[in-house]
Amino acid sequence: MSFTADLDLAGRRVAVVGGHEVALSKITGLLESQALVTVIAPEVATAIRDLAERELLIWHQRELAEDDLAEVALVITASGSGPVDRTTAALARKLGRPCASARPAGSVGGADGASVETGRVILIGGGPGDPGLLTIDGLTAIRTADVIVCDRLAPLTVLDQARPDAVIIDVGKIPRGRTTPQDEINRLLVEHARAGKVVARFKGGDNFVFGRGGEEWQACTAEGIAVSVIPGVTSAVAVPALAGIPLTHRTLTHGFTVVTGHLAPGDPGSKLDWGALARSGTTLVVLMGVAQLPAISAELLRQGMGPDTPAATIADGGLPSMRTVRGTLSDIAERSAAAAVKSPAVVVIGAVAAFDPAVADRPTAQSVSD
Repeated sequence: MSFTADLDLAGRRVAVVGGHEVALSKITGLLESQALVTVIAPEVATAIRDLAERELLIWHQRELAEDDLAEVALVITASGSGPVDRTTAALARKLGRPCASARPAGSVGGADGASVETGRVILIGGGPGDPGLLTIDGLTAIRTADVIVCDRLAPLTVLDQARPDAVIIDVGKIPRGRTTPQDEINRLLVEHARAGKVVARFKGGDNFVFGRGGEEWQACTAEGIAVSVIPGVTSAVAVPALAGIPLTHRTLTHGFTVVTGHLAPGDPGSKLDWGALARSGTTLVVLMGVAQLPAISAELLRQGMGPDTPAATIADGGLPSMRTVRGTLSDIAERSAAAAVKSPAVVVIGAVAAFDPAVADRPTAQSVSD
């Protein structure tokens, strides 16, 4: 017999045994509850690996040992294997530790029957990380999908509301790390839709703002797969807002420009005119630009943008671990590196990056705020 109970896990250790995709919603929910999460598994889903590399949880890359459960407040079974999960649960009972399954009640490990609907793909923008910023339509689609193909930056706690028999596939891409090729993602969308499934492609932010939504739509259409779109709140706008930075302000700037910083200025693959950006007079928002921030700052300075131009880097926007580093164009790369800022992060360059709501006529620069 099982019971439902509310546990205050803030500051308490929780062991997640197994790194299957079924654990994604539980792990992100635990982190939002400020639990101290340790994952024990030889291999883990890409999103879990990413959280470990960002030092938001601890990952022991091995099989479970009895000592792992000695001082934990809760054990979560998440191997994706019924026998392995039962063995873990038995050990937890032996040690007197509360144990719960990451798999929703009634789950049989996958969608065994064909959906009653014609196979199709829904491109869902999940917003910047906070589950509350997912749209109602997006949540409804997650609740009804047969298959959910998700990325590491989507608000993964809402996967708890997926159907018990929904198949969850993690296809996250870690910058300069483990990644799922886009061709493989396209193949998965088509394969499951062809099998008569309703497939939810669940990403962070908005699929059509550096989210490859257009490419995925084209890949599905080429195979005769119907596609619908549920827009998301793009991190380009939402993350600065959450940090208290308005991208436009009547007395400061009348526009903003969003660019990718994935490629450094001067890279043969880059199509950006950094000189035009430096002279535009608009707020500059750089996504995926942490690694190239020194080169981007140097190029903007070379193109004539003032060294005292306010700048800010916002990491983990919309998550409990969110923090903001402020400075100027001349030192924002150095300050961000000193603060060990890692992806995901949004960089804002322009007068509004020093916005202070207490000052009516113009913002006042701040050095660093967390």
